[in-house]
Amino acid sequence: MTDETILQGAEPFFFPGNDIGVLVCHGFTGTTQSMRPLGEALAAAGYTVIGPRLAGHGISPAAMARTTAADWIASVDEALAKLRETCSQIFMVGLSMGGTLTLYTAAKHADIIQGAVPINAAVQLNSADMAGAALDAHMPATVPGIGSDIKKPGVVELAYKEVPVPAFRQAYALFSVTHDLLPKVTCPVLVIQSRDDHVVDPSNGPRIVRRLGSSRIDLRWLNDSYHVATLDNDLPLICSETLAFIRGITGR
Repeated sequence: MTDETILQGAEPFFFPGNDIGVLVCHGFTGTTQSMRPLGEALAAAGYTVIGPRLAGHGISPAAMARTTAADWIASVDEALAKLRETCSQIFMVGLSMGGTLTLYTAAKHADIIQGAVPINAAVQLNSADMAGAALDAHMPATVPGIGSDIKKPGVVELAYKEVPVPAFRQAYALFSVTHDLLPKVTCPVLVIQSRDDHVVDPSNGPRIVRRLGSSRIDLRWLNDSYHVATLDNDLPLICSETLAFIRGITGR
């Protein structure tokens, strides 16, 4: 296997449906595996669903080290363009950095995104260790991975075991930029946040709510899941809340 071979389970997915489209986005060092169950639930409701594989993800840490935040944004934009071919209304849902990208995309494409659902999204890390990794010139090339923060026994996230520091620095910049863009998010937003998250400080949820420019904002706390909530105990709640959110806007 070369470092350009996509890992089994990390493939992008597309489920054609009606003219309501939903883009579901995985997180930093993760893969589409973390979003497939939610994507399947949305598709079962009749929506057109796309789950892109972010550039450099689902291949190897070396491949990820060669990518930038601009590449990840381009991956989202490509998926968004595909949805626009057949969909009259588009929503975006994302986990972790995928949630960050959801908010970024809602700010940059306010005329396209009808509603956003960030799940355990990061806009501020509140971690001295992570800040050090972002700014310390003497850091090693990689640091230990952050995957599989899951409460449910026996569930493993398909994610890198190590994180390339250059890529982490790109993510850190994306978090900061998105934090500043939050007032430009004007579509309805459902913020979903785990109370017990060992990767992203749970204070991010309320922080996002306070800074959004939206007139319709809901915050839902998860009490039985860790960071990778879309593979955890609260998956049924996430599915039902996301479906109710979309139906509340579209009537379908």
